[in-house]
Amino acid sequence: MVEILLFLLAGILAGYLIRHKHRLLNILQRMIIWSIFLLLFLLGITVGNDPMIISSLPHLGLTAFFLTLAGVAGSLIVAFALWKFTRIKH
Repeated sequence: MVEILLFLLAGILAGYLIRHKHRLLNILQRMIIWSIFLLLFLLGITVGNDPMIISSLPHLGLTAFFLTLAGVAGSLIVAFALWKFTRIKH
């Protein structure tokens, strides 16, 4: 855990030091995007290689579907309540 925090702090410091080097920042942004793609690909390989996860996919998909519906419904309810609460009446 300490290593993770040290890497995070080192990244914050490095970002602060190079904040005005726009060309370098553009290159780093492209590298970050491709790193994320690589991590997702490797995660897919790991998931595809695990027979327990593959056999559980139908159940996991159904659970994910219901969690998504609940999340969207909750967001709509809270947004509507906030809109009603903050609406100014003339």
